[in-house]
Amino acid sequence: MLKTLFTLLVLTIFLNACSNNNVTEDQDLKKFFDSARVNGCFGLFDNGQGAFTIYNLKRYRDSAYCPFSTFKIMNSLIGIQIGVIKNEKMVIKWDSITRWNPDWNKDLTMEEAFKVSAVPYYQEVARRIGRDTMKKWIDLVGYGNRNIGGPIDSFWLNNRLKITADEELGLVKKMYFNQLPFFARTQEIVSKVMLREDNSNYKLSYKTGTGHTENGRSFGWIVGWIEENKHPYFFVMNVDSPDPKMDLKEPRMHLIKSILVELGFFNGKK
Repeated sequence: MLKTLFTLLVLTIFLNACSNNNVTEDQDLKKFFDSARVNGCFGLFDNGQGAFTIYNLKRYRDSAYCPFSTFKIMNSLIGIQIGVIKNEKMVIKWDSITRWNPDWNKDLTMEEAFKVSAVPYYQEVARRIGRDTMKKWIDLVGYGNRNIGGPIDSFWLNNRLKITADEELGLVKKMYFNQLPFFARTQEIVSKVMLREDNSNYKLSYKTGTGHTENGRSFGWIVGWIEENKHPYFFVMNVDSPDPKMDLKEPRMHLIKSILVELGFFNGKK
């Protein structure tokens, strides 16, 4: 047991996923981004073939952005690992402050908070984790640029912490296979709460995030995986618009599903 814990403490996981020899660039996907009036990139990893399908490779691999609420994946992993979050049913009481999203204005379990992307819940989780412990795990995993400057309860929202699309995909892929430096139980709980659609043809798991870049552009993430016939395909997409008032929540979901349909998903035939 002590040897296992020591291994966890010294092991650094690098999240970069793609290399030039396993990538197919699909420029035909540009039509979906143009139709949605956004810029962005998309990546899909076929785990069985070890191959990537990518639109806008330079942005996918080289451009880092604030994770916004996709950081709830990492926040959950750390919280569960150290016992700040007991399990997905653990409740944090509402602080009685009324916020813009009515789904946040009540007592929430971790599972509920994850699905409605409740910022106050995860701000409290981050405060309970503390800066030193948070930084230790972010460094250990090699999460993005590892910058947690600013308040401990908002560093993933202030454009200091940044991560590439390739790293986002690498994180969820490693988590799915219990390859991150967390206990298997920790990774399995977070993977479970990411499940959003489950039927006879497919299972769709994801986490979203939205916010604004330093120059005021609306920005959105979605990262996760789709399983058909028990075979996982991992995906990531980020988009931005010069219109700071553009709500990317619905366009983002329509866009990712349109792309997955184009690539042959949702019919149980992959």
